[in-house]
Amino acid sequence: MRFVIVTGMSGAGKSTALRMLEDMHYFCVDNLPVPLLEKFAALMLDNRENEVQNAAIGIDARGGSYLEELKLVLKRMEEYGCVPEILFLDASDASLVKRYKETRRTHPLARGARVDEGITLEREKMEFLREKADYIIDTTHLLTRELHQELERIFVKDLAFGNLVITLLSFGFKYGIPADADLVFDVRFLPNPFYVENLRAQSGMDDDVYRYVMQDADAATFMDMLEKMVAFLIPKYVKEGKTSLVIAIGCTGGRHRSVAVARELYDRLANKKEYSIRLEHRDFDKARTAAPVNS
Repeated sequence: MRFVIVTGMSGAGKSTALRMLEDMHYFCVDNLPVPLLEKFAALMLDNRENEVQNAAIGIDARGGSYLEELKLVLKRMEEYGCVPEILFLDASDASLVKRYKETRRTHPLARGARVDEGITLEREKMEFLREKADYIIDTTHLLTRELHQELERIFVKDLAFGNLVITLLSFGFKYGIPADADLVFDVRFLPNPFYVENLRAQSGMDDDVYRYVMQDADAATFMDMLEKMVAFLIPKYVKEGKTSLVIAIGCTGGRHRSVAVARELYDRLANKKEYSIRLEHRDFDKARTAAPVNS
């Protein structure tokens, strides 16, 4: 039987994760009072031969003063052999603030103050759970379907999970460097399909443009070096506790070269099953509708 505690920052997707786990045939309870956690775990263990095989419990900042008691509860549970897996959902402060503003919800710890003050207080209260977490998923850049894939990977397929979500992000310098980029690479040195008439209207997602960019000798050398550097850096970031890595690849308009390079890097990294790799083209649609530029 798998017993999972789903916790993390308010607004990071805990309720969504619980609904997904329920669809994966986990018995789910949200916001269970901490004093009842041991009794619930014992009940689940006693009935594990019946229909209920796995369970997930949502615990968050709404637990108030009971969060301190949770430390002792978890220790007691470990002593008698019931060690829950802890899934911690996180997101950047900016992303959490944005989500609260969009939904017009009140942060549970804000108490009439600003949302960002509630987030700061919540991080302090939840830090011990983050440190104990078996899995940390940063949802800052994740789509709902991508979160579902990660949960299925961990709790259904039982695959290894490295607590790191890598986003390969193509962009156009004319629209600005992504504010959340951790690594930025400028590929404007590569041959530009914009100057090839039959390629100008296409993008790096089209095979003709992709081959035009990648057949260049400098492109091949650059990709080999980039792949090696990223492969070297990833374990270092994981060791430092980083859960989200944004690798931004830019050309002028974000339509041709950056898209092709991001696509190639994604293909090269996709076999790294211990990490989550996602591909995003920030300015793809902008470049399509904008006036012609040197992209």
